[in-house]
Amino acid sequence: MYESMTPLTPQGEPRPEPTQPTIWTPATLRASSEPVAPAVSNTPSASRVMRRPVGPGFVLSAVLASALLASGGTYLAVTAAGHPTATPTLAGGTTTASTSTTAPVATAGGSSSLVDIVKAVSPAVVTIEADGITATDPATGRTGTGSAIGSGVIFDANGFILTNHHVVAGDPSSLTVRLKDGRSFDAAIYGIDTLTDLAIVKVDATGLPTAQIGDSSTVEVGQAAIAIGSPLGTFTDSVTSGIISALGRSIPVEDGTILSNLIQTDTAINPGNSGGPLLDPSGKVIGINTAGTAEAQGIGFAIPIDIARPLLEQASAGQPLARPYLGILFETIDPALKKSAGLPVDEGAWIPAATAASEGDSIVAGSPADQAGLQAGDIITAVNGTALDATHPLDLVTSQLAPGATVALDVLRDGQATQLTAVLGTRPATS
Repeated sequence: MYESMTPLTPQGEPRPEPTQPTIWTPATLRASSEPVAPAVSNTPSASRVMRRPVGPGFVLSAVLASALLASGGTYLAVTAAGHPTATPTLAGGTTTASTSTTAPVATAGGSSSLVDIVKAVSPAVVTIEADGITATDPATGRTGTGSAIGSGVIFDANGFILTNHHVVAGDPSSLTVRLKDGRSFDAAIYGIDTLTDLAIVKVDATGLPTAQIGDSSTVEVGQAAIAIGSPLGTFTDSVTSGIISALGRSIPVEDGTILSNLIQTDTAINPGNSGGPLLDPSGKVIGINTAGTAEAQGIGFAIPIDIARPLLEQASAGQPLARPYLGILFETIDPALKKSAGLPVDEGAWIPAATAASEGDSIVAGSPADQAGLQAGDIITAVNGTALDATHPLDLVTSQLAPGATVALDVLRDGQATQLTAVLGTRPATS
């Protein structure tokens, strides 16, 4: 998540007026798997932009750990200077990282105590330091280089770490991963997600502690949630807890893009928490903390782990990260859209006519959708038998599939039901 940025103005220059509060989000955000116009009811006003929690610094999900020196000699200051030190050993015992995934001890109700969860999962939560990044202060427009700090979670003992893209964005000259047990490793970016704000970082190590990956499709509003990360870049291994507040949220972020299908939580998500895990009551990872708001307390957002799961499998298998691609603009049908567009069904993915589409044609020429015979005005009601609705939108359902997969699309066209077959392509980085 982005950190709030406080530019320091050289002597003799007036201080800029405070900008309108915005929502934390990653510095660079990607659009959802297919361009989507989010439902109005789930999307904050366009005037309110989400920032990704990073740390005190500019809007990146990591914390700016050192000042950004802009071309005009102005420093974009951060409240945390230098790199955080390794977490000291607490009196009364030494924390030893497990070399395999360890599940917390479950109680009779199927959940685990917070203490047990923290002991089991925190060794797999890391602090990521990105040095030599290039970024622009959104308040002043000045560009410079500096450092950012975020969080991550080890999902494969062979050195694979899941984090936010905005934590490692800005072409860093070096990456360092620090574990709770005091070890640190040089790291490299394994791959960047072309769908949403995710990235995978790799360190040259084996036998690392890992966190158990959960199932975000079973998450329910009101259930307990736990976050572990490095808020402000200095308070490493911090634990906060709360509940799941809502599901399926869409939020705009600084660069104007939309993050969709997010988990909303009142668990404290601060700059520096970006890339860290959101856990369920059994201690399994159900999301990656990504954004928060500076306008209110108790409003944070995480990317569901099911969206990340295909990437984890690809990385563990040594494959490049790739997302499926259909090639359409669509809107998820809700009561407001049904009424305004005069649609005949309550749920599904509506492909608007080119004149109604927000940008360009609603069917990309030559895309898998075009080759399958989809047309503007079509309503896709199911994919491979999975009905599309508010909790199972088209982009979320297709994100679970692999490029090259053949899918059956149930389509409603001019009031008549038909079925089309599409072979998913590979999502381009610019789509």
